[in-house]
Amino acid sequence: MIRLERRPEPSRAWTLATPFVAVALTMVAGGLMFAMLGKDPVEAIRTIFWDPLFGDFASYSRPQLLVKAGPLILIAIGLSLGFRAGIWNIGAEGQYILGAIFAAATGLAIYPAESWIVFPAMIVAGALGGILWAMIPALLKVRFGTNEVLVSLMLVYVAEALLASMSLGLLRNPEGMGFPGSRNLAQYPSAANLDLIPGTGMHWGVALALIAVIVGQVVMTRHQLGFRVRLAGQSPRAAVFGGVNPGWLIVVCMGISGGLAGLAGMFEVAGPAGRLSIDFNVGYGFTAIIVAFLGRLNPIGILLAGLLMALTYIGGELAQLQMNLPLAAIQMFQGMLLFFLLAIDLMTNFSFRFGRRATA
Repeated sequence: MIRLERRPEPSRAWTLATPFVAVALTMVAGGLMFAMLGKDPVEAIRTIFWDPLFGDFASYSRPQLLVKAGPLILIAIGLSLGFRAGIWNIGAEGQYILGAIFAAATGLAIYPAESWIVFPAMIVAGALGGILWAMIPALLKVRFGTNEVLVSLMLVYVAEALLASMSLGLLRNPEGMGFPGSRNLAQYPSAANLDLIPGTGMHWGVALALIAVIVGQVVMTRHQLGFRVRLAGQSPRAAVFGGVNPGWLIVVCMGISGGLAGLAGMFEVAGPAGRLSIDFNVGYGFTAIIVAFLGRLNPIGILLAGLLMALTYIGGELAQLQMNLPLAAIQMFQGMLLFFLLAIDLMTNFSFRFGRRATA
């Protein structure tokens, strides 16, 4: 007889080993999936994980690693704060979209005037857009006790509808021959989020993601907010007795995660994407959830997990081009990572026991 038995305290060994075991199992299961699709599993895994760094297209892929990792890390840092407190913001994708809409609207409202204030104004607008969208589930939970998972998730679809409306209406390029989408902000010097070091992919969004990692680490280990977040996540009742206001914590954590998601959208629309369009959102807000848990909700771990997930994005694109793998297979491969991560994470708090349970 096999049964699960709760450990007296979480296992540090399994806590550290879980991400590595999850990645290994994802490679094995992914390889089997690729084999079922009639592809060489070893070649597929090599194309995804090796070729972007050391293959024929490495000179293009390496800068893209930072471009893809930047928004994932930025969003995941904000999400991890709430997750550690037991506040589940699943709608970062919608906050990312609203940040992009607010930022693009601000830049296009000033267009074509050239001024140093355009880019900072877009940054403020992007953060504000994400915060306002995150405040909807936060305030509804505080005031009416609604489920923030459902509300934040449903708001993603509202945000997507707003994105389509803006791309086809108010923000559509008047010189775009009727095609949906805004002007190209990357060609508007005052609004462009260009590489700080040409050819490296290091733009302001990546720089801010690195700063967020440092600030997040300091907050979680040295600041009172980090202590309150950890206390609320470990024991909500003890947190209340310790003077933590649950409503205040929900608003703060949702606001921070929404603001960082909005900033990710702002830097994306002003740089790599360059314009607002119907297909602007590519799932960064959802993928950042995987990044947050793969990084063990730790800022340093999130930095490494973001780079790994960005590698699967770029490697997946190469696999589609070189091996004709379907996009759905690449997305399923990425989803396997979260599945195995959550499955193996069970061993952190539980252990398997064999034999019959002793009777009283």
